Amino acid sequence: MAGQHNSPHELVERALELSRADGCVVLVDEETSANLRWAAPDNRPGGALTTNGVTRGRRLTVISTVHGTEGTASGVLAREAVTAADIEELVRAAEAAARAAGPAEDAQPLLGPDAAPASAGFTEPPAETSIDVFAEFAPQLGAAFARARTAGQALYGFARHELISSYLGSSTGLRLRHDQPTGTVELNAKAGAASAWAGAATRDFADVDVAELQSTLGERLGWGKRRIDLPAGRYETLLPPSALADLMISLSWSMNARDAVEGRTVFSRPGGGTRLGERLAQLPLTLRSDPAAAGLESAPFVLAHSSTDSHSVFDNGLPVGATEWIRGGELAELQTTRHTAALTGLPVRPAGDNLLLELADQSAAPTLADMVARTERGLLLTCLWYIREVDPATLLLTGLTRDGVYLVENGQVVGEVNNFRFNESPVDLLGRITEAGRTERCLPREWSDWFSRAAMPPVRVSDFNMSSVSQAS
Repeated sequence: MAGQHNSPHELVERALELSRADGCVVLVDEETSANLRWAAPDNRPGGALTTNGVTRGRRLTVISTVHGTEGTASGVLAREAVTAADIEELVRAAEAAARAAGPAEDAQPLLGPDAAPASAGFTEPPAETSIDVFAEFAPQLGAAFARARTAGQALYGFARHELISSYLGSSTGLRLRHDQPTGTVELNAKAGAASAWAGAATRDFADVDVAELQSTLGERLGWGKRRIDLPAGRYETLLPPSALADLMISLSWSMNARDAVEGRTVFSRPGGGTRLGERLAQLPLTLRSDPAAAGLESAPFVLAHSSTDSHSVFDNGLPVGATEWIRGGELAELQTTRHTAALTGLPVRPAGDNLLLELADQSAAPTLADMVARTERGLLLTCLWYIREVDPATLLLTGLTRDGVYLVENGQVVGEVNNFRFNESPVDLLGRITEAGRTERCLPREWSDWFSRAAMPPVRVSDFNMSSVSQAS
């Protein structure tokens, strides 16, 4: 990028050079994103590209820390589209915010290079995406439009690829960088009153098979030719990986150690303490995060732009390791910052940016089709949406089914049923999983804008609570 002090690492260094605070952390996030959208004009069979484009963005965050007689205060200021000329004003504003604030409860010594060695490429330009990321995907999409016209189906959807290069520097010597690619595809097909959805998460679109996604949609639209009305109630239910991912992400967001110790969450033990060591699942399931997980790679150190009980600006640069949150069906870890670890007496366990649920032995794990074939009578979901928390003490969630709920009888899908509102706690649901299939990468539909790196199995759940019939389509 042209201009003195305009490259990301130069912005970091200039902000640190200008700082007059006792401590300073600077984050620069450089983002490029490319997108495609398509639709079927007038709902006619087929589809056509409607928009495409590339966007760029930059965000600079300055965290100033000031020591006082009662403790250390912090001030955090962020601004978009920053150039070298804007830096001093932003640094001074962060320092003023720190001096005006009271002592920060989460204050800890800023980490230095002994905690996280300098990243290779810190002084190199940011990674970028472009419309070229769709070079192999776009022709596949064109072929899908042709197949949809032949089949009498209308196709809608979008694909997005984002690449964020994050540069982290501190007055204590941290110099870290992470490049994070994130790709998502959502494909909807409609035929008559039937609608079906399929999605995929990817790092580079090289592994996206549009024909396979479309084949799944075609099968579901075929099931939708027969419509069956069912009442609300509890049903044995098969959840595909995408639907399970949305529930497990909700669970992971509630794994805050401090809240659990203080008796505010589903992970609090009645009478005091936490449920660590308690069995949550009948099956020996493991829920884990790992920055090095293949295809789901994420930042191996903390990048915190603000402080909550789940992350702290003072922990920037703290290594993020592989963590088993639930191990063999038992609650094994809860999320902590350095501050909340000290408060609770638990190990330091920063939250990860991916999530995997699996059985240890994947060799014998069935596919979703295998599980359908073994179902005497039950429901097969496609995806969940509009998920909201009802009760944090039990993590009771409510939401709706969408784009296809199907009735399975004697190992065959016999038709599409009406949508439902559901009421379920993912923690309680873990205890009612009677079968888990092969873990695979998937796209959480509800939470994909915030959390897209997930790998989940299809599961069979006894007595899934469809609390009422929904008119949603």
